[in-house]
Amino acid sequence: MVILKTGRKIPCLDGVPGDYEDWIASGMGWAPGQVCVVDAAAAAAFPEPGDAAGIVVTGSGAMVTEQTDWIRRSAAWLADAVSQEVPVLGICFGHQLLAHALGGEVHYNPAGVEVGTVEVTLSAAAAADPLFSALPERLPAQLSHRQSVRSLPAGARALGRSAMEPHQGFAYGRTAWGVQFHPEFDDRIIACFVGYYREILAEQGRSAGELQAAVRPAPESQRVLHRFAELVLEAGR
Repeated sequence: MVILKTGRKIPCLDGVPGDYEDWIASGMGWAPGQVCVVDAAAAAAFPEPGDAAGIVVTGSGAMVTEQTDWIRRSAAWLADAVSQEVPVLGICFGHQLLAHALGGEVHYNPAGVEVGTVEVTLSAAAAADPLFSALPERLPAQLSHRQSVRSLPAGARALGRSAMEPHQGFAYGRTAWGVQFHPEFDDRIIACFVGYYREILAEQGRSAGELQAAVRPAPESQRVLHRFAELVLEAGR
């Protein structure tokens, strides 16, 4: 399993063990020796995508619209992986990067920052999706993002939405998925992110205190990681 590491945890999480890749691997039930972590910004070259059993792309403080060299290289690599039907899961920034790589449009969400524990409602298409059918029709999820998938790639299937975000999840082809929410985050982690965005939230007329008070566990959305790991094993690459 390859985890494409595209960012690092924010400073208020320094006391929390691990980072994005560790939380993701734990959620999938994969031991450290079963996971290859590739630092997207630092890697001189990426592994051949066809050699990966599956790929997960982490969240990041970077923005897809920055279009730095490593973002462009990562997008091209993901498009290649999808063309070879390697199982791919993009999370938050990874969700946006995957959509961009496949021809979708990514930009700042005009509604502002979406952060905290948010209710996600699945689409009718989710019931027949190999990954999303394991989830209830409505579920709490941990969210922290400023940019969004503004339009999906041609042929992609919308799988979920929230009040602020129309594209909480999508599927493309048979083996690629993106989720705007963080299935690897627990309530302690997302509460930190709410505090991190306190000033921006205030500028938008929203209360970080109220959002932190509404934070709660979201075990239903965490099923995404376990189910994706099952799909990787079923693919038998």
